[in-house]
Amino acid sequence: MNLKPKRRTTPTADYASLDGRLRELRLPVILSEYSKVSQRCANENAAYETFLSDLTELELDRRDQKAKARRIQAAKFPSLKELADFQFTHVPKLNKAKVLELSGSEFTRSKTNLVMIGPPGVGKTHLAISLALCACRNGCHAKFFTAAEIVNTYREARDDRTVTKLETSLKRLDLIVIDELGYLPMDRLAAEHLFGFFSLCYEQVSLIITTNLPFAQWSQTFAGDDRLTGALLDRLTHRIEVLAIDGDSYRLHQSLKSKKPN
Repeated sequence: MNLKPKRRTTPTADYASLDGRLRELRLPVILSEYSKVSQRCANENAAYETFLSDLTELELDRRDQKAKARRIQAAKFPSLKELADFQFTHVPKLNKAKVLELSGSEFTRSKTNLVMIGPPGVGKTHLAISLALCACRNGCHAKFFTAAEIVNTYREARDDRTVTKLETSLKRLDLIVIDELGYLPMDRLAAEHLFGFFSLCYEQVSLIITTNLPFAQWSQTFAGDDRLTGALLDRLTHRIEVLAIDGDSYRLHQSLKSKKPN
């Protein structure tokens, strides 16, 4: 069998025809780098396989970086918060080793939920975004909502009769962040929407939830309905990691620090 490729142009290959083929194959990194890599491999007397391996590695690395950027953009984070910038010294009781373990995103593969409980200003949102950002870089598809936003998203979908479409899109995700649960009380309909959301995610999508309320006080958020709250917690806590974040408000500390006279 003759495996020699048929030439589309003249029998003599040239750089112009090679460039055209690389564009047609949508290999922009190989197109821009093959000349430099070719020269380097020639200087090093490297094998043809090394030349090809180096080029394809560059192409795949660029695609990986673009895919990470797309996942981060699609997550709709309010801002990008890096784990390296989190001030662990302000919350000394927080299990740093556990946080670093969670940054590997293994919890998303087991559909485990992560709940961060603590007073305002101790860095719960920063930590939630940081871990979700790590998940995006580790190949996960994520989305950020405040508790009020997910409820309003459900209300709008209900009014537009697109709840099924919304829930289909949510189930495609690997991780959803629900920030500020418990900061504002919810009416009965809002509580039912949130219960429906938690039921949808049960064993399907991992959640990161930040809240200022211990579990025993969640019913005051869910319209005072103990039965609904109990059913919700039953689903949420089936697979769960809880991070208790105690300490003084970091934002208040920074504000007071900035006001000190020089």
